[in-house]
Amino acid sequence: MLFFDDIPVGYKSHVGDYSLTKEEIVEIAERWDPQPFHIDETAAKESVFGGLVASSLHLFAICTRLFFDHTDRIQTMAMLSKDGIKLPNPARPGDVLRYDTECIDRRETKNANRGIIVLSDVLSNQEGAPVLTQTVTLMVARRQ
Repeated sequence: MLFFDDIPVGYKSHVGDYSLTKEEIVEIAERWDPQPFHIDETAAKESVFGGLVASSLHLFAICTRLFFDHTDRIQTMAMLSKDGIKLPNPARPGDVLRYDTECIDRRETKNANRGIIVLSDVLSNQEGAPVLTQTVTLMVARRQ
């Protein structure tokens, strides 16, 4: 487990990997984001993407799950913001997504039991192309 005191600026970690399936892309999108390019292979081929792609909501959920399962287990008290979200490349069925994070800022708070860290996250495909980038600000417990 990592506390605020354990995370310096420059901390880097491979959070985890995730294999994306066509079935899951369709299942998530049918419920939460039923755009044709997420749920219908024929329509997706005619779209700007040229094929089925994962919803941004799906990518956010993958990041959330991998972060929760991360072996470092950062002791997050609250997520304060997600900023600068970019989706530079589509995530497709069969992609193996890699989630990496780096602490780019940290600051003490008036409360002795917590601090604030800012993480720069990249979710990339097996070719190293980013499919999601974001900056996340977290309130993290201090070691007591």
